[in-house]
Amino acid sequence: MEANTISIEKKKINLFILLCSIFLTNALVAEMVGSKLFSLEALLGAKPAAIQLFGQGPYSFTLTAGVLLWPVVFITTDVINEYFGKSGVRKISFLTAGLITYMFITIVAVTELPPAQLWLDLYPELKISEAFNTIFRQGLGIIIGSLTAFLVGQLVDVMTFQWLRRFTGSKKIWLRATGSTLVSQLIDSFVVLFVAFFIFGRMSMSEVLAIGVVNYIYKFSVAVLLTPLLYVAHYFIDRYLGKEASERIVEEASHSKLF
Repeated sequence: MEANTISIEKKKINLFILLCSIFLTNALVAEMVGSKLFSLEALLGAKPAAIQLFGQGPYSFTLTAGVLLWPVVFITTDVINEYFGKSGVRKISFLTAGLITYMFITIVAVTELPPAQLWLDLYPELKISEAFNTIFRQGLGIIIGSLTAFLVGQLVDVMTFQWLRRFTGSKKIWLRATGSTLVSQLIDSFVVLFVAFFIFGRMSMSEVLAIGVVNYIYKFSVAVLLTPLLYVAHYFIDRYLGKEASERIVEEASHSKLF
């Protein structure tokens, strides 16, 4: 019995490490590639949406490349919340915020290094040093806005998830997972724009609201479409831990505290 308990605890630790690795990798890469904007309509071969909102527009679905990876972070958040509770999400969220901050400090330091002439000569057709700095060094407002939105979004997600769990119990995973993501991303979509472009930039409140709605339409759609992946994740995790152990761990996680 004791050996079996130790084995389950090891599996639980391994699972947490795996989920945190997926969470961290996707969050950091999303921040790294976030400076690139792409057209969703062009990707899908469709015409621009031309959406008019709050007297602003027309807006199309021009998104940052990071939105391709953030859904993985949201799904992983819900899985961590399910098996490790609010304290598990808190730990990985603050760790990720700290590593994102470290990453940006490192990037700022690296972009201040004087470029070697050899490097410049390798790409005579490009202003390679300026291009490197432009791509990797985002504005302070965007950094602060991104981190603020990330932490607020994670806090709202974990609280909403556990609140919904009071009504669903161990059933209706789709409701608490998708519901918490939709609520947290509603806030995230506007917080990052408000901080980065209203407080630190020159965007009007009507522009913040209009662009935020367009971004949220995309996030809402993706959250709903990716819901089946939650059941896939639960299936493999339950097989790995064992049905009985998995149910016990989920029940314990539901009683964990955020602080």
